[in-house]
Amino acid sequence: MRLPTRVGYVLKRYPRYSETFVVNEILALEQTGLPISIFSLRPPDDGHFQDAISRVRAPVAYHVASGLRGDDFWRALGDASAWVDDIEDRLRAARGMDVRHVYQALRIACDARRLGVTHLHSHFATEATDVARMAAWFASVPYSFTAHAKDIFHDSVDVAALVTKMRAAAAIVTVSDYNVRFLCSLPGAPAKRIVRVYNGLPLEEFAFSEPAGRPRRIVSVGRLVEKKGFSVLIDACAQLRAAGVEHHCEIIGGGELEQSLRAQVRALGLEDTIELVGPLPRRAVIERMRNAAVLAAPCVTGSDGNRDGLPTVVLEAMALGTPCVTTNVTGLPEIVRNDQTGLLVPEGRSESLASALRRLLDDAPLRVRLAQAARRQVETSFDIRRNAEGLRPLFGADVEEASLAAGASA
Repeated sequence: MRLPTRVGYVLKRYPRYSETFVVNEILALEQTGLPISIFSLRPPDDGHFQDAISRVRAPVAYHVASGLRGDDFWRALGDASAWVDDIEDRLRAARGMDVRHVYQALRIACDARRLGVTHLHSHFATEATDVARMAAWFASVPYSFTAHAKDIFHDSVDVAALVTKMRAAAAIVTVSDYNVRFLCSLPGAPAKRIVRVYNGLPLEEFAFSEPAGRPRRIVSVGRLVEKKGFSVLIDACAQLRAAGVEHHCEIIGGGELEQSLRAQVRALGLEDTIELVGPLPRRAVIERMRNAAVLAAPCVTGSDGNRDGLPTVVLEAMALGTPCVTTNVTGLPEIVRNDQTGLLVPEGRSESLASALRRLLDDAPLRVRLAQAARRQVETSFDIRRNAEGLRPLFGADVEEASLAAGASA
């Protein structure tokens, strides 16, 4: 199997504060000597960014389609005719697609041919993968994508369309064994091309420290959305206070549920116990986790089917030596093994969550034992350099076979 000379990453928005795993992956691949180009479908809109972004060498091209006009499309098509073989025949495969996505695919295909990109890869099986698939067809290169959580579990997912994208891809990467089983269960899914590659961390940036003497602080990090389970955490903290358990809880992040969560805190009289901190720069988040006795990740399955895949923040806490309490949602039991590398509780059960938090707050030797085992687990399975090496062979699929499959499935 040949290895590619350059991989093009097709991303919905780059950079994005919540997608640390994408930046880590690109950096690790660059360190293997793999040249990368990044194609972003939208401009960034976050107020904070990861420090690691400054180390990414890959050039970024923005192909934004908002406000697309007819002459923009025809100009892109004219440019593509100089780079894309059989452009008129290949364009027929785009019938029925969103014209904005076709425009972006044409632009990316031109860039890919000009830059010598031999493989396209996208994250999330939604808009970015739609564009990557068609760009790969135009440019006669294979493509692959990484499936995460909302893009495969949400009630709005069109299963037939998802399977079509999978059948056209040279490889389908996903982030947990749970996800692999789910994707393989879909009718018509190409099971032999579905591969689990865990998200990884640059471990040298997460120095381990034992949590024995840390303050009685609980930290929880994530977007303020239903699947993160923050309302369950707030109820658990109310139960801890009612039982006289000394603690302070910080919830870091922003999102659509901020006002309802603040109202819940006020209704329970927990203003002096729970702090909704809002979004913070990545370095500040890591520092707060490093100084907490417990990380709570009370993930739940949302009313719309949405759920977390494998939250990076849990891996980061495990690497830092902060013991985790989380739930049995999707792939989390693969990394947080109950009473071995952390504590697992049933999703949505505030009383179970409160009991687990109390155990860790009150038992310093337990915190140390779990933290040490968790760090070993992260070093074994979540080293980003080792995991990135597992991606490289997937980027070396046969060009003719994969591009024909993309066109036939379009």
